[in-house]
Amino acid sequence: MNIQTPKSQRAPIWLTADSGDFETFRQIVSQQANPADTPHAAEIVRNIPIYDGVQVDAAATDPASRQALMEEWAHVFAQGAGIIVIRQGVPDHALIDRASVVFEQIIASEKQVAKGGGDHFAKPGANDRIWNSLEKHCLADPANFAAYFSANSIAMASEAWLGPAYQMTAQVNRVNPGGAAQVPHRDYHLGFMSADRMAQFPAHIHAVSPTLTLQGAVAHCDMPVETGPTMLLPFSQRFFEGYLAFSRPEFQACFSENYVQLPLNKGDVVFFNPAVMHGAGTNHTPDRFRMVNLLQASSAFGRAMETVNRTRMVKALYPVLKATDTNVANVVAAVAEGYPFPTNLDSNPPIGGIAPKTQADYLREALAQGQSEAEFFALLDALDQKN
Repeated sequence: MNIQTPKSQRAPIWLTADSGDFETFRQIVSQQANPADTPHAAEIVRNIPIYDGVQVDAAATDPASRQALMEEWAHVFAQGAGIIVIRQGVPDHALIDRASVVFEQIIASEKQVAKGGGDHFAKPGANDRIWNSLEKHCLADPANFAAYFSANSIAMASEAWLGPAYQMTAQVNRVNPGGAAQVPHRDYHLGFMSADRMAQFPAHIHAVSPTLTLQGAVAHCDMPVETGPTMLLPFSQRFFEGYLAFSRPEFQACFSENYVQLPLNKGDVVFFNPAVMHGAGTNHTPDRFRMVNLLQASSAFGRAMETVNRTRMVKALYPVLKATDTNVANVVAAVAEGYPFPTNLDSNPPIGGIAPKTQADYLREALAQGQSEAEFFALLDALDQKN
């Protein structure tokens, strides 16, 4: 006997821009952290547990202590505030200063060729951005890079949320004097899409997206509140509909009234669930450049099983698709790359939106415009070169 849940009692499979009850959200972000949930924290400041880097390093040497601390962090990311701070997670300031010199040199070099510097959620010119600072740092000073990423705090936080075999990426953000705040948002993956695009993904993908990445930041200078350290709303990752709902005025207003902005010192490390509502703050100082190395660790599982040459397939199919209008969208979905990441954001920046155009976008446009094979294939080849 097949017993089915009545349709009226099922959870919605797709969300809309109106999904999510504001009063529920308000109650979620109004709760208080329970110290019993974070016994290894040195203190709790405005609901955010603060950990001592020396104690983290000590725990890293004992398998049982290491596991216990990672278990606590995983709980915080999922059910607690969603955020942890590790005081002096990278304690060697000479090491950080050398990395800062490398980053300053990269910023200066890229400015000479008008490369990089854009941002997803801030106005142009508000900051200086180094895309893929991970690789650039590694190639510029391998010894400094190795010492930097030997930090237990970085490795343990990443593993606590993502498990082993995670992939690290990084982007340096230097917020210049007077640099304005970012629009409060959630992060990659769904957070880098338009509302219309987000709504095309079923609700269970909204639940999965935050488990695929972890956001972090290493402070490269002392950052009092007036320099604009990241604004964070504890517990906001627990509001399921947040990817779509957070752009609504009432949610933005609630964020403005309740966000937490903790001062940080050089060497402090912050990690948070990417679904936490957050944004870089305004640098109110006239002469201080606030530099952080933004870390994004990604799950090992976010990859397909096989390597496929989609450009070659698209080229083979283009004359066929031009000659028919039957279910072309289905063929495009099966063949073309429909997601813009990973990409080289220096050569393929998000112009006019949060994310660059995809191979599928170019294919649909070419078909709609009736582009010649030579014209479209040149676009494909140029896109491959950018990536």
